[in-house]
Amino acid sequence: MNNLESKILIVIGGGAAGFFCAANAARLNPNLKVILIEKNNKLLSKVKVSGGGRCNVTHACFDIVELSKRYPRGEKFLKKAFHWFSVEDTVNWFKQRGVELKTETDGRMFPQTNTSQTIIDCLLEEANKFNVEVLISTDVKAIKEINNKFEVIFQNLLTPSIIANYVCVACGGFPKIEQFSWLTEFGHAIENPVPSLFTFNIPNNNITELMGVSVEVANVKIVGSKLQSNGPMLITHWGLSGPAVLKLSAFAARDLANKNYSFEILVNWLPSFNEQTFKDEITRMRNEFASQKIYSKNSFGLPNRLWEFLLKTSLIEDDLRWADLPAKKQNDLVRNITAHSFFVKGKTTFKEEFVTCGGIKLTEVDVNTMQSKIVENLFFAGEVLDVDGITGGFNFQNAWTTGWIAAKAISQKSPE
Repeated sequence: MNNLESKILIVIGGGAAGFFCAANAARLNPNLKVILIEKNNKLLSKVKVSGGGRCNVTHACFDIVELSKRYPRGEKFLKKAFHWFSVEDTVNWFKQRGVELKTETDGRMFPQTNTSQTIIDCLLEEANKFNVEVLISTDVKAIKEINNKFEVIFQNLLTPSIIANYVCVACGGFPKIEQFSWLTEFGHAIENPVPSLFTFNIPNNNITELMGVSVEVANVKIVGSKLQSNGPMLITHWGLSGPAVLKLSAFAARDLANKNYSFEILVNWLPSFNEQTFKDEITRMRNEFASQKIYSKNSFGLPNRLWEFLLKTSLIEDDLRWADLPAKKQNDLVRNITAHSFFVKGKTTFKEEFVTCGGIKLTEVDVNTMQSKIVENLFFAGEVLDVDGITGGFNFQNAWTTGWIAAKAISQKSPE
């Protein structure tokens, strides 16, 4: 490489989006000098812990319209972006580098090796192969425009600043809007960040005694809104979790933040029934199993501990027979199974995965290049954008897609 002629790209952020942008830009244009900056002393830390240490690389949803619906923020933006780099492109990209992905029954895709280190090694090798310079423990203090270039200024004094032709910001989301100040100085507007993907805390409720119990499909609805979600549900020692809750927390992220995470939910433990159809079913059982004890007749596929808990909550005695079930207790049972009320007070981050909604306003970014519409040669990728997906590999797919689009656009801007 002729350093006198080469142009410099600085990628800020050593996560999935940052590495994908840096490695692909360097590969697509060998005359581009790429420097990746990470403020911590660890690279690809979210990749490391994702999927319980297996790395949920993406999701086997190959229809772009359906895929984009998995993003509470960014659906329309990504519907266009996925035409440039889709799930199929992600699978092929890793396959071409010797990493085969497998699909699990719920659609999540993992490396065949079942370890996130496979993905980390692949990205590190790709970056190294194309001479990406990686600086760790280097925190960006500010970015200034100087003569159509950028001066990236660092906190540490060993490397005070670097002059670059292009900058791609892929530093992930921030929990507080003040942390975006070094970007708002460019004139960019920030959608206020709030947590997404969290579980519901239900203090002072006996349901927590069933910690570890799960149901295959439940429905959870936020009272006073149209927001609801179906899916597997897990009872924990602090409340409710599982895909149904996590998906709902993502789509309701802003509403729940406005409620200060204090709200009421209704859970239908058997969403194939509504209140009336379950009442009809109970009437049928009273006739068919009249002499049998209610506790011994769990024919709905619910975990026994949950069935007994719902009966106890409805004040149904251990030895009560179906024929002797009073109308009031029957109505209580119907309500507790099809519209079980819980008061949520607080949230808990889902495992080690911290996701925020909010970030760079999407109307200020060109979806075809990921370039700022306000500042030329400034690009964005990953969660720093106001994009977030539900759990299941969707946030990583956003990282691969936006990182690749930025890399391609930057590589084409710089002469080969």
